[in-house]
Amino acid sequence: MDAKRMLIFGAVVRAGSLAAAARELGWTQPAVSQHVRALERELRVPLIVRGARGTVPTEAGLIVLAHANAVAARLRAADAEVAAIADSTAGSVRLATFPTAGATLVPAAMEVMVRRAPGLEVRLTDAEPPQALGLLDSGDVDAALVFRYDDEPANSDRLVRTLTDHPLGEDAIRLVLPAEHRLAGRQRVRLTELADERWVGGCVQCREHLMRVCARAGFAPDVRHSTDDYVIVQSLVAQGLAVALLPELALRSVRNRGIAVQDVDGVGIRRISLTHHPDAAGIPALRALVSALTETRTSPVTDLAVG
Repeated sequence: MDAKRMLIFGAVVRAGSLAAAARELGWTQPAVSQHVRALERELRVPLIVRGARGTVPTEAGLIVLAHANAVAARLRAADAEVAAIADSTAGSVRLATFPTAGATLVPAAMEVMVRRAPGLEVRLTDAEPPQALGLLDSGDVDAALVFRYDDEPANSDRLVRTLTDHPLGEDAIRLVLPAEHRLAGRQRVRLTELADERWVGGCVQCREHLMRVCARAGFAPDVRHSTDDYVIVQSLVAQGLAVALLPELALRSVRNRGIAVQDVDGVGIRRISLTHHPDAAGIPALRALVSALTETRTSPVTDLAVG
């Protein structure tokens, strides 16, 4: 396969149409179309279907897209490594991170990087783990800071199996109650004692975790509210509208005066890691980020009292 045509094909799929890809590349639409058709002739299979909703990859097109993204990632890594020869103290890394880490772990690591090598920078994008991995797969970021619950089914996705993973420790899950709740102040709470409560659900992974732990405790939670904003979660709880499970990082970032935080049996932990394509390991800013995150992962974060 022609690598240049693969990259053009990847741009077409990401942009959603030949015209949009042409604008992105600064080419004419016929030129882009010609390269895609030539790639299809090389492979002897159609790669895209043009319809009312734009350009959609076929099954063969999805396979080519995965390799095109890998080629793009390797080219960026090569560019970064060559630049590092000239100046290993300059450059950037594009990072996708989930919100609680973006409010705690990442700023602390970035501060370390600024002190050690001001020319290295992190360009941050906020994204929950599934979206962050999608950005990594498409080449829109160089690394993703993600979490996985310890009871979460193993991810057998092709992308995940090929990534380099840097474990960054565990994040405890805590029960958040209204300050005046009947269970507030207890040394430990059993999940079964909350079977009749109203709940706030978090991000998709967090809601699925809540459903699993409650099912093991023998009940289905009454999820009245759904938000991945942990400030809103705490506000709802503080007003006596619901209870919730929140990770320790969320509580280290912001702590509402109107809540009580309890240990609860049977909810487990979530594990945090930084992940990237193996070929990106040569990016100087990524190496510095891994080092800074490893150093600061247990550093305390000042609590902010709100509400």
